[in-house]
Amino acid sequence: MALFMDVHNIEGGVSIDDVTKAHQADLATQEGRGVEYLRYWVDEAGGKIFCLVEAPDAEAASGVHRDAHGLVADEVHPVMEGS
Repeated sequence: MALFMDVHNIEGGVSIDDVTKAHQADLATQEGRGVEYLRYWVDEAGGKIFCLVEAPDAEAASGVHRDAHGLVADEVHPVMEGS
């Protein structure tokens, strides 16, 4: 499994409540796909959402977003966790 950070840019800003709902939809959709959405961060005023996901590849991670709520990330970056 690989780790990815995806970035969404929402013009006009975004609310944490809306992102929480979208994350819940991701969790409900990811089962059986080898994808696990782990955490997310939100810049409400800037309209930025960052999602940390473990997946076999970027396309699998994006597929969960697409099927769960349609908000596909603008960028997907492979990342490594440091300490």
